[in-house]
Amino acid sequence: MDFPERFANLPDYAFPRLRALLDGHAPGGDVLHMSIGEPKHPFPVWVSSIISEYAHEFGKYPPNEGTPELRAAIAGWLQTRYGVTAAPDTQVFPLNGTREGLFNACLALCPETKGGKTPVVLIPNPFYQVYTVAAQAVGAEPVYLPATAETGFLPDIAGQPAELLDRTAIVYLCSPSNPQGAVASRAYWAELLALAEKHDFRIFADECYSELYRGAAPAGAMQVAAETGADPERVVVFHSLSKRSNLPGLRSGFAAGGPGCIARMQQLRAYAGAPLPLPLQRVAERAWADEAHVAANRALYGEKFEIADEIFGDVPGYRPPEAGFFLWLPVADGEAATLKLWQETGVRVLPGAYLGRDAPGGNPGQGFIRVALVAPREDTRRGLKAIRRCLYA
Repeated sequence: MDFPERFANLPDYAFPRLRALLDGHAPGGDVLHMSIGEPKHPFPVWVSSIISEYAHEFGKYPPNEGTPELRAAIAGWLQTRYGVTAAPDTQVFPLNGTREGLFNACLALCPETKGGKTPVVLIPNPFYQVYTVAAQAVGAEPVYLPATAETGFLPDIAGQPAELLDRTAIVYLCSPSNPQGAVASRAYWAELLALAEKHDFRIFADECYSELYRGAAPAGAMQVAAETGADPERVVVFHSLSKRSNLPGLRSGFAAGGPGCIARMQQLRAYAGAPLPLPLQRVAERAWADEAHVAANRALYGEKFEIADEIFGDVPGYRPPEAGFFLWLPVADGEAATLKLWQETGVRVLPGAYLGRDAPGGNPGQGFIRVALVAPREDTRRGLKAIRRCLYA
């Protein structure tokens, strides 16, 4: 019996590739995981009590569009954080994790053709791998744009040929970016919105790291769209409690955008998705309405960024990230550096090439490793010192 070919050329996912690279070799010290972006800071103390209080609601089917209270909390957060007015009933859509939304938004909103041709989905390179699978699932052509030091670690969309932009249906953009921690400025968003209007495409703004920043809070795509008077249907933004609130296992996020986009995403979910269980929606209601735990979380990451700057500040090519919780460290060869580090120190990181794709100019992640600053502060310090001794002596 035959299998479909649409995903046949997908490489193995990053973490099975990492296991294949490292697990046949003994670690050279106490194992410290700095490869996966799974937050380890404590989540708010009230989470468990809310789940317990509303545990009886596990006996109910949750509403497809989310509870009115959760939608109102999200809309309130968008107003407070970005000054954006979003109608809770038509412009906000709670998600069972933003991966669901980033994938299904493409299914719901990517046209079958664009100007009589196969539509293009523009993807920064390196990138979050769900973007590619979403594009391939709808029969679009994924086109990878390098996000390198030369481009400020954001893709140069304005520099692309007009014929490519005319075929573009969707642009995925992560800001603050994973893995580099680069932040799109207001000017960058405004230029991208103008291109979207001129060439008739939509922007999917993956803003899951928006609350883990150094200095000023990053501008958001929906915020700049409102400030510039852009068509609200041009932008769908995606946010999550995983990083902001240290709740990756809650699987709670949201999409917000124009009423037409949200209606089509809700329609697809009604047939082919699963809303968040009601007790977990109750937790999310509280989380979006509370900023104290977010500020405390951000301060903890700020301390670890200062440790990183202290340890790597004189390393050629080191770039202090603006936001997020990753270091994007330059090395001669990402796989070789990852294996050396594991065998000599027991510190586990991720080769940058596993987050990128080969392109005409090569894989832009090849000369990097990604280091997640999610461990407790002193463990982070120990791991970063080991990286410095092993790779930059």
